[in-house]
Amino acid sequence: MVPATGVNWERVMESVMDILITVAGIAGIILLWVILYDSNRFVIRKYKVTDRRIKKSCKAVLLTDLHNKCYGKNNEKLLAAIRGQKPDFILVAGDLVTAKPKASLETAIGLLENLAAQYPVYYGNGNHEHRLKLYPEVYGDMAGTYEAALKRIGITPLVNRHADLKEYGISIYGTEIDKRFYRHFRVDTMGPEYLQGMLGHAATEYYTVLLAHNPDYFPQYAAWGADLTLSGHVHGGVARVPFWGKGVLSPALRLFPKYDGGVFREGNAVMILSRGLGMHTIPMRAFNPAELWVIEWQK
Repeated sequence: MVPATGVNWERVMESVMDILITVAGIAGIILLWVILYDSNRFVIRKYKVTDRRIKKSCKAVLLTDLHNKCYGKNNEKLLAAIRGQKPDFILVAGDLVTAKPKASLETAIGLLENLAAQYPVYYGNGNHEHRLKLYPEVYGDMAGTYEAALKRIGITPLVNRHADLKEYGISIYGTEIDKRFYRHFRVDTMGPEYLQGMLGHAATEYYTVLLAHNPDYFPQYAAWGADLTLSGHVHGGVARVPFWGKGVLSPALRLFPKYDGGVFREGNAVMILSRGLGMHTIPMRAFNPAELWVIEWQK
């Protein structure tokens, strides 16, 4: 008899499918581990500024998009990391709270209470703080409660106004742009007169820092006169593509947004876009740990 030499393709396909199912299962387990790991940690990023207008070297920690997230009991891990950097002041670029009916405000208040006892805090609102004020019929007195708590601990948000830190040669502006600039799927037009109408002219004698939650308008912030824009909002794109490193989805539901996280430049102007500290709506991070930025100014 002549032995059969034909290939049993049915058995081959079964073997291939078994391998694919095993690989997919392993990949799923790895992805789940990455999500759990990245959703519960933060990394420290640093950026240095040297400018002739800086009169005295100083350091600040940037907080954004906490969304009531806790790192350890009463945010003790986050507080320890902040204190470990020995900042001269704290900068907030919005969304420490989450605009959700009856959501707790205590996480943000407790963190700020601890920080304000040690450092000056300069607070720029995000779209969630703004939303609380815009829709009292939805959120009740959450905006009033939060504002009263901030006032009690000595923080007055920079809502389209600024604070001059003459000792350092720095001027810090906070802008609260209209809700139309947070529309889904597209970036609305912001004319050159818009920021100037709210903030006036940028102080050229000082190094100008702008707390502007939405990074989509960085070219407009730079044109207005911001030397350094500090933003958040995008959460790093929720998940980032391994190796490529690009963020996947913005809160405006745009895929692979231009501004997703990191350092960006427009001429001489710089934007630090934090990937934030917390989550909301899509409560996960993948290949995208939270960030605590430290900015140092040198003479």
